[in-house]
Amino acid sequence: MIEELEHSKHINEIESDLLEAIQSALAELNYYPSNMIDGISGPLTQAALKEFKNDFWLAYPLIVGNSTINKLNEVTHKEPQPPNYNPENKDEAIKAIVSEAIKKMSKEQVAYVLATADHETNNTFKPVIEAYWLSETWRRLNLRYYPYYGRGIVQITWLVNYRKYANILNIDLVNNPDLALEPNISLFILIHGMIHGSFTGFKISDFINNQKIDFYHSRKVINGLDKASHIANLARDYLNSEYLNN
Repeated sequence: MIEELEHSKHINEIESDLLEAIQSALAELNYYPSNMIDGISGPLTQAALKEFKNDFWLAYPLIVGNSTINKLNEVTHKEPQPPNYNPENKDEAIKAIVSEAIKKMSKEQVAYVLATADHETNNTFKPVIEAYWLSETWRRLNLRYYPYYGRGIVQITWLVNYRKYANILNIDLVNNPDLALEPNISLFILIHGMIHGSFTGFKISDFINNQKIDFYHSRKVINGLDKASHIANLARDYLNSEYLNN
């Protein structure tokens, strides 16, 4: 674990031992060459830090503070994948989501997770591919982020997000993006992304917390306000369902 700082510093002002630890973490995440770890700031270190901070929605690209250090510690600590489950059984899939999400979220937040999963998978709760009713040829010709189009319970897109979860889970999502369709991997991405703001920069706790329950604006965690009212209504239904009240 990288130790926290008393105050933020420019990368060029970081002491050698700490900078070496930061370089090592960046190397583990494939942002920095592992044979260049030397505790000295230079163009490679700066470029690696900028790329890492951009990928994880962190401001001030050449400043190292505790938000940067905490994020490095988080993603270099490989998180366990949830247990697998049968996605063909909708009831089992819903219970798997609840079982995993309730460990880290309030009941109201879990209700919104279920509503999101319901909407994003067309009420199947199965991991799906973007525009699954169309052909792979259509996706290749029409999606500018191909082959990193949406996959999973919630649709992750773009290489940056596939690489991000490849690093977090220590699996090769970059060369095999279809791994995001594995039920346990898809479930991890759904919950982790909503907690940490991986999809849009907004976290579920920005809208559902001890002070408020804003199911409508919670849609910003995933996709602006697209279908926000519909998903908010689903969340209210799930909040009162047997899945969260037994």
